[in-house]
Amino acid sequence: MELRQLHYFVAAARMEHFTRAARKLNVAQSALSTSIQALEEELSAQLFVRTTRKVRLTAAGHTLLSKAEKVLATVAEARDAVRAVELGQAGRLTIGSVQSLPAFLQLPQVLARFHAQYPQVEISLVQAGAAHLLDKLERGDLDLAFLPAFEAQRGIETRLVACEELVLVCSPEASFLSGDAVTLRQLSTVPFVDFEKGLGTRGLIDRAFTEELVDRRVIFEVSDLGTLLNLVEQRLGVALVPQSVARSRQKTLRSCAISGPELCWEIVVASRVQISGTASIAQFLDLLPMDVLS
Repeated sequence: MELRQLHYFVAAARMEHFTRAARKLNVAQSALSTSIQALEEELSAQLFVRTTRKVRLTAAGHTLLSKAEKVLATVAEARDAVRAVELGQAGRLTIGSVQSLPAFLQLPQVLARFHAQYPQVEISLVQAGAAHLLDKLERGDLDLAFLPAFEAQRGIETRLVACEELVLVCSPEASFLSGDAVTLRQLSTVPFVDFEKGLGTRGLIDRAFTEELVDRRVIFEVSDLGTLLNLVEQRLGVALVPQSVARSRQKTLRSCAISGPELCWEIVVASRVQISGTASIAQFLDLLPMDVLS
């Protein structure tokens, strides 16, 4: 049984005339008659009583009509649903993000704007470490991920979102600072507050100290930026954070540039190559601030 046969059958049943039904469907009357005859043979039932003036449904025909109309309506709904997803008007978009995104990204606001413009698209956010996000992206559990720049991987497409310098933040009374810049070696004995390994800027900072052959003392490991900054404000340690984060706490914390290796917090937005051009992803990226992805 084919959908085309059901279309022909329903049209003939509603018009009570094969020729008119064929004309409405823009097909040859012989093709319509042959299709309905094949349907009757498949079902081993006569669907129409045929006369010279019109056709009339049999009891079996009435039964099939109610079922056929439901099938065709369901198929039409399925087509509409698929088309809506293809146009980015429905479906689901799952986004992953690391801690400490540049402040100007304002991801929560972008999510809210996307939801307001495309309310039929179910959108969700997962926050985790970069390695975990990349794993979920490769498995297809995420559509997009905002995470630190990484070496190109097969099947993953990335675009640079931001490159923001890291600066030192500490209490205003910090005695080890004598100028506007400090070297990593000067920080070797200073207690640090940092993210847990695998989260936020931790990997970038660890690599920088390792490359400079400098040890550091990490005495507090946290999982969120707010706690990290609060611990620094309580004079329990120092931290390296993106410049925009430091500016947001300039009333309570002192910031200082790093002299020596360039510490740039590069954030990319990553997606699987197979889906990178889908409508919902493109629509979401269009809502990012104008200075992003430029």
